[in-house]
Amino acid sequence: MSTLEALVLGIVQGLTEFLPISSTAHLRIVPALFGWEDPGAAFTAVVQMGTMAAVLLYFRHDLWNMTVALLRSIGDRTLWHSGEENARLGWYIVLGTIPISILGVLFKDPIEHQARTLEVVGLAMMLFSAVLWQADRTATRRPDNRRSIHQVNLRDGVVIGFAQALALIPGVSRSGATMSFGLFQGFTREAAARYSFLLSVPAVVLSGLFELRKVGEGNSAGAAPTAVATLFAFIFGYLTIAWLLRYIRTHTFEIFVIYRVAVGFAVFALAAGGVIN
Repeated sequence: MSTLEALVLGIVQGLTEFLPISSTAHLRIVPALFGWEDPGAAFTAVVQMGTMAAVLLYFRHDLWNMTVALLRSIGDRTLWHSGEENARLGWYIVLGTIPISILGVLFKDPIEHQARTLEVVGLAMMLFSAVLWQADRTATRRPDNRRSIHQVNLRDGVVIGFAQALALIPGVSRSGATMSFGLFQGFTREAAARYSFLLSVPAVVLSGLFELRKVGEGNSAGAAPTAVATLFAFIFGYLTIAWLLRYIRTHTFEIFVIYRVAVGFAVFALAAGGVIN
């Protein structure tokens, strides 16, 4: 992988990780369009740590308060039962990380190989656009979609946690899945997005650390290109978080639904026709 390829893929990762359009899909699509080799699942997992660093920086105060409250609640269960918001939020994020961790290990080989075909990516982008569209309509039509992130409960933690596991299929979008089911649970768009970002931290960090050992092996990208891509993923990821949280205060997810359908159809058609692979 050249430095230019790494730079481009880092920017793509940063721009798409937090938008409901699937960063994994784009890290598969962009190299195919330019005739580059597939960077592989290991590269994708490690570069995602750059965008996670952006989450850690942007939500540093929230994450600190949540982590401290969670650790305190281990030794003092009254904090949990008394309704300590940050402690509950921390435990539900831990709970929501379990499904993707277990399924990610169980289906590791199919995810890294069979599921990375462009046909699967294109089909997943189109199919899941219907879920995002329905969730967005639900949030628009239902007046009770006013819940804040601190009103999360056990049901939310389980439902959104399993929704996150859907992102193991390239093209679904981790943020798209968790935001959609957050909207179905009655959260505002901003609250669904914030919970999605916080929930992503343990899953993506664990995945990145697990795959870090593979950098430079076989056909995977080397350490230097991976580092370049991770740096640019961090920069553009931070900017994307700030932009998206402002955007969804006054806009729906409609533009992302349209984008997913258009790109998904084009990728599926081109791959089925043998134009890209």
